[in-house]
Amino acid sequence: MRRDRYVDFLRAWAILLVMLGHWLITGLVRRPDGEIGAPELLATVPWTQWLTLGFQIMPLFFLAGGYAAAGSWARARAGGGTAAGWVGQRAVRLLLPAGVYSGLVLTAVGVCSALGVDPFTLALVGWAMAMQFWFLPVYLLLSALTPALHALHRRRGPRVPAGMAAAALVIGVLDVAADVTYVGALNYVLVWGVVYQLGFCWRDGLVGGRRSLLVVLAVGGGAGFAALVGFGPFPVSLILVTGQDPGNTNPPSAAMLAWATAQVGLCLLVAPAVRRWLERERVWRAVRMTGAASMTLYLWHMLPVLVIAAAFYLTGLAPQPAFGSAAWWGWRVPWLLVLGVVLVGVVRMLWPLERALALLDVGARPDASGLRRTWALWAGLGLSVGALTYFAGHGFAPDGRFPVWPAVASGVGLVLVVWRRGPAGHMGDEDGAGARDEGSLEEAA
Repeated sequence: MRRDRYVDFLRAWAILLVMLGHWLITGLVRRPDGEIGAPELLATVPWTQWLTLGFQIMPLFFLAGGYAAAGSWARARAGGGTAAGWVGQRAVRLLLPAGVYSGLVLTAVGVCSALGVDPFTLALVGWAMAMQFWFLPVYLLLSALTPALHALHRRRGPRVPAGMAAAALVIGVLDVAADVTYVGALNYVLVWGVVYQLGFCWRDGLVGGRRSLLVVLAVGGGAGFAALVGFGPFPVSLILVTGQDPGNTNPPSAAMLAWATAQVGLCLLVAPAVRRWLERERVWRAVRMTGAASMTLYLWHMLPVLVIAAAFYLTGLAPQPAFGSAAWWGWRVPWLLVLGVVLVGVVRMLWPLERALALLDVGARPDASGLRRTWALWAGLGLSVGALTYFAGHGFAPDGRFPVWPAVASGVGLVLVVWRRGPAGHMGDEDGAGARDEGSLEEAA
């Protein structure tokens, strides 16, 4: 099957918007005591919550991820691969760079803590370096469930995401109206799983070629979102805002599901026009370059913020207009440009590490003859999901302290996932390219 360039474009576009969105909402101020603070823009300047409608781009990650996973698992299964082998290979590709990143950040946290760095500053830095991590445990879970989810897809097709959406709505009502503790967490898998399953349907031609269905998804999803925000209990912000209850992301709400549905319909409606644009060699080269560095960009894009904070804010060189004022917004332009320049330097510095990880033949293919042989993979996935979830919710330095047990769980989980590895095997890119080239962020982002 010929490679669909539009899938690669969705990954690259999503990565760029995630970076830009995080940079845009991160506002630094130098406090009277000389320390750095980071007021929450969405809470301090409420109208900016409308901007999240354009920057909440995570549905594209899961849509492209489902498309890629469907093809990858189908080819592996046809070639005699096992579910454990396939899940292990994808988990290693995601956890190796994330583990290296976490290890380096945790090492820095440990050194700074030992040197007596201010706990507030350390907690702020630890939060900034982990703010993007929520995506990783959810995607790991969906990857682990892919063989079962794809089997359901082969039997039921679009009825699977429809059923998952219905279940997500019921759970959302229980979470918001009945206040059933913790039940809402299921919607991390159900809501994002709906979009992931739609990626399966897209690859098999069940939605992408049906323009009327795409119009229904786009218009119906948009109308549903407007109703849930205008007449329902949900805020317009599609990013977590302190004090908002209920919110739309923690866990994903019915409004998030509606917006994700609209976004899927819209992006598939414009796919033919964008595919024609992607036939231009310069455009396609830029997309491939962004995709090749996607994991590095995703993990490390907040490091430039810390560099600029140290160079310009701690030293008092940065201008200090009133937070959210017209002058403050004017300074957003050079802020974004400088961050972009610093990020280019970070990517170039980390490129040898990225290539080293890409060249490691660590495709996990545990023997699937029984749980006795694959326990390490599943135990490692469980520990990794738990550790990543903790970092996403608390940062790398909660309350300015080193997170001992999450750090141990992260390291042990990575070792267990990598431990029972064998030959990588051919996962089968759609154009014959190496599996790493299908998208550095685990073939999905």
